[in-house]
Amino acid sequence: RNQTKATVQNREDCLLKYLLFFSNLLFTVLGLVVLALGLWGLINKESFAQEKIGQITTDPMLVFVVLGLVLSILCLSGCVGALRENCCLLQVFSATVLVLVAAQVLAAIVAYSFQGQIEGYLRSGMLAAMVRYQDDLDLRFITDEIQIGLQCCGADNYRDWEVNMYYNCSAPGVLSCGVPATCCVDPLENGTVWNSQCGVGSQQLDEFSAQSVIFLGGCLGGMSRWIEQHTGLIGAVGINQQQLGHNHEVERHLLDISNFFYKSKTEKLGVQNYSAPLS
Repeated sequence: RNQTKATVQNREDCLLKYLLFFSNLLFTVLGLVVLALGLWGLINKESFAQEKIGQITTDPMLVFVVLGLVLSILCLSGCVGALRENCCLLQVFSATVLVLVAAQVLAAIVAYSFQGQIEGYLRSGMLAAMVRYQDDLDLRFITDEIQIGLQCCGADNYRDWEVNMYYNCSAPGVLSCGVPATCCVDPLENGTVWNSQCGVGSQQLDEFSAQSVIFLGGCLGGMSRWIEQHTGLIGAVGINQQQLGHNHEVERHLLDISNFFYKSKTEKLGVQNYSAPLS
């Protein structure tokens, strides 16, 4: 019976070990992909050139580089720690994961608590991005993704695009009094061809006429609605985090993984030393 129990325990040990290994290996590869994407963006824009190196700290691609680097190092430590049954690496991995989870929950709670102030920062930031929409490819990409994802246009409404020198109604050219194509309800002609000029002249339309062409609502309203829809989730996570601060159940659970490998290895060494012949 003891032998059968030991066999089952060894199988569970092996399953847990390789489950932790392969899951961390997957996220290590994901981190390297994100890191490579960020480096590619910096190199493609020649951000390392001598005349641009001073502005690299404000480059959005730097976020991908930092995120990919942290994710790769963290998951690699868990990957190697699980494979080599290294207690130290697994404890570092577990503690870092706990810190990151706590930081994310704290950031969510702070964001919800100071929603008014944060909304002001978001408005000024988005208006600044709209001003530089044609000149900064990164800001253009981010703005387009927000407008497509939230189905919105501008910060508060579609007429906010007046701040852009190309979409301003006093500007010369075909873009005058228009909005980007990502504001359009249906930017695809016949469902296949992207119509980059579908928003031309939209600022001159009244809301009733414009609603069939572009999204009228601003992106800040879309963000606020998203936060309100997830208020219950944020509150539940905050309550759970407060409870975890008292009983540390999650911390013990994660650290038990590392201690488990350490005890397993110690027991194996003890058996080997006991069975070794005396000299």
